[in-house]
Amino acid sequence: MMAKCSVTPSTEPLFQNYNGLQHLAETRRFKAWFLDQFGVLHDGKQPYPGAISTLEKLATTGAKMVIISNSSRRASMTIERMKSLGFDPSLFVGAVTSGELTHQYLQRRDDPWFTALGRSCIHLTWSDRGAISLEGLGLQVVEDVEEADFILAHGTEALGLPSGSVCPMNLEDLEKILEHCASKKIPMVVANPDFVTVEARALSIMPGTLAAKYEKLGGEVKWMGKPDKIIYEAAMAMVGVDASDSIAVGDSLHHDIKGANAAGIQSAFITGGIHATELGLHSFGQVADLSSVQALSSKYDAYPTYVLPAFTW
Repeated sequence: MMAKCSVTPSTEPLFQNYNGLQHLAETRRFKAWFLDQFGVLHDGKQPYPGAISTLEKLATTGAKMVIISNSSRRASMTIERMKSLGFDPSLFVGAVTSGELTHQYLQRRDDPWFTALGRSCIHLTWSDRGAISLEGLGLQVVEDVEEADFILAHGTEALGLPSGSVCPMNLEDLEKILEHCASKKIPMVVANPDFVTVEARALSIMPGTLAAKYEKLGGEVKWMGKPDKIIYEAAMAMVGVDASDSIAVGDSLHHDIKGANAAGIQSAFITGGIHATELGLHSFGQVADLSSVQALSSKYDAYPTYVLPAFTW
């Protein structure tokens, strides 16, 4: 007869906790660093304290840095925006954005799923933030759901018009359009999978929220960014590294960390971004309670390798 034994679950954190990146960077363990922008490098309005100098120091270790972002903008616009915020574009190998991947897949149509898409689309876009150009994609924007082959979700503020202008709408009106689309079984391509983003410590609704709503309505959604591994694979291809030489840094457990888990790469979770309120954090650089981080990781089923309060040295 075998003796029964009970194993007490470990209360030790599954991750390593650091106050800054210096130790991790100086090990030169990772050749490629894939960096989220909103909530890590800046808040949409200005760089976080120490972010620019930390990037400069990280570059001296030989790290190849790529911005990977669920932004619906093209990669070139993301780099330009970083420059306008005071970041040196030469520090980055480049940027991979959801908007860039979406543009490329719609343009090339060499993926079977995209090959099967028609050319007429309902376009959910931005108004105050500036509309997204569909130039060069050969698409026809329509207002009538009956004429649409698919939904293209770049934003949450407006409906794109055939003229190229936009009609500002609130979320409730956009959701009514989605209900009609769902009844017609029209697929959606979401060019920004984020649910919310940090803007000067406030949270703004992103297209991923509409995409999740559409899935609940029974609609099919093609997620063109984090947490899908598609964006990490594109970043690794850009730098010419494999998963074992890469690390992703982000502030969203569901998007950045879960995506890194899916791609098989290590990750650093910045606690002061979109999860700050959930973690009871009220000021920049405040250290999160590790048991709270563990609980939140379990909630989102996303497990970082390292945890830091901010992107500082």
